[in-house]
Amino acid sequence: MATKQWLFAGARISLASALLFSVVPQAFAQNTNSTVFGQNSTGPSQRVNAQLGQASSSTDIVPPLPHPEAILPDPFGWNTWLRNRGIAIMLDNTDEFGGVVTKGTPGTGLKNGSSNAGQYSVENDIDWERLAGITGFSTHFVGVGRYGIPASRMIGDNLNPSQEIYGGGGNVAFHFVYLYGEETLDNGHWDIAFGRFPFLNDFSSNPLYCNFMNNAFCGNPKPSSDNLTHSSYPDASWAGRIRFRPTKDTYIQTGAFFTNKGIYGVKQMRTGFKFNGADIAGAAVPIEIGWVPIFKNGTLPGHYKLGYARDTADHNDTYYDGNGNAYALTGLKPRIDHGSWSAWALADQMVYHHANRGPDAGLIVIGQTYFNSERTQTRGQQYSLGVIDHGFWGARPQDGWGLNFSYVRVSGGVGKTQALQQEMGINPLAYSAGGSNTGPLLNGAYGVQSYGMVLEALYQIHVVRGVTFAPDFQYYFRPGAQANLHDAAVIGFKSHIQLF
Repeated sequence: MATKQWLFAGARISLASALLFSVVPQAFAQNTNSTVFGQNSTGPSQRVNAQLGQASSSTDIVPPLPHPEAILPDPFGWNTWLRNRGIAIMLDNTDEFGGVVTKGTPGTGLKNGSSNAGQYSVENDIDWERLAGITGFSTHFVGVGRYGIPASRMIGDNLNPSQEIYGGGGNVAFHFVYLYGEETLDNGHWDIAFGRFPFLNDFSSNPLYCNFMNNAFCGNPKPSSDNLTHSSYPDASWAGRIRFRPTKDTYIQTGAFFTNKGIYGVKQMRTGFKFNGADIAGAAVPIEIGWVPIFKNGTLPGHYKLGYARDTADHNDTYYDGNGNAYALTGLKPRIDHGSWSAWALADQMVYHHANRGPDAGLIVIGQTYFNSERTQTRGQQYSLGVIDHGFWGARPQDGWGLNFSYVRVSGGVGKTQALQQEMGINPLAYSAGGSNTGPLLNGAYGVQSYGMVLEALYQIHVVRGVTFAPDFQYYFRPGAQANLHDAAVIGFKSHIQLF
């Protein structure tokens, strides 16, 4: 009984908050941010997407402080007092529940069930130009607490977690995510960041992605975090980044992100407060160019991005040992490959604007392709295509719906290694059922991984100011890219509560 109560805690929290604060007046205007959920930490990707001039406040050249719609917009007047001095503090909770409604594949030990995952987070952004007269300078901080696991593990999928808001939080009450300084120069043409922050804050990012719940889409295309040199929220690395906007609607950005060998592990990154450089073992250098046009008299925004990253870290080969033979046959350790690469193309375009319902109200087509080196990464390619529509219903202009489809292909070396492991007598199905002298395949797979697909559909309900609730449906074709696992369906919800 206690387990069931915990699993539905997020639903009860969302409902209780909605009832408790439904009488709060709409006294504080929100900044538009291209997503109903507007979670903390989306500021970096929003600033990438902004045209030159959009990322400057009315009083200085520092990007405007984030100002999401909140349940308590200005308690006792302290929020206004702080913001007038250039200080923004935000507290929110994102909760994601998923239940597997199809039977598990016979003989695997997999069973249907449900699980909950979530995060509470605090964000602090300071405009030091307003606070202390330091022209163009701002700082950004985020810390989180995370809980739960994704339901997709119950269907044998280890590639596309059904709930993205899990992991990396160290299982501690408070986990440091990032703190960095940002200097804006030449009226926004130049922007420089330095400190400790994730690679994927700025590169291959888009705030639209986290309208969805599946980790294939939110917060970046999932193959991007296969490479551990590409630090991903909620963990970070020492880094520097520079962005140049030669024209109003174009940009180019690059940087250097130092590799943390222990990233996502508890030894180095459990609390996030271990800042020494003892585990630095290389660096990743990305470059991304973007075009951010707004068509039809400023009513149809779009974002188009091309990127490439190269790193100098050591990676395990997916197939070969140090002698050039298959390590699954020789029993030797995988070959160490020095350096790897990734490339991506991302695009979204509003194709229809719902007039008089805000600048973000419209039908948006969104797609991406992502490519990894198959020598070193599990996922070789991912392709996705979807639509998002906010403001389509005049009576409920802040509601929205979305549909997204993803196809992922596993690197050939991974599949060949798993096939050889099976030939050598490894039986993952017997292992999962408690058999002896057996074990899991590479990546903990139940069979040879090749390709798989995920379809997600959701409807976002704007409950009251600061509270959004989204029923969600996901369907897995070949879970975990494994032909021997039955297709599966997951039904759940994603909720977001912005307290202030």
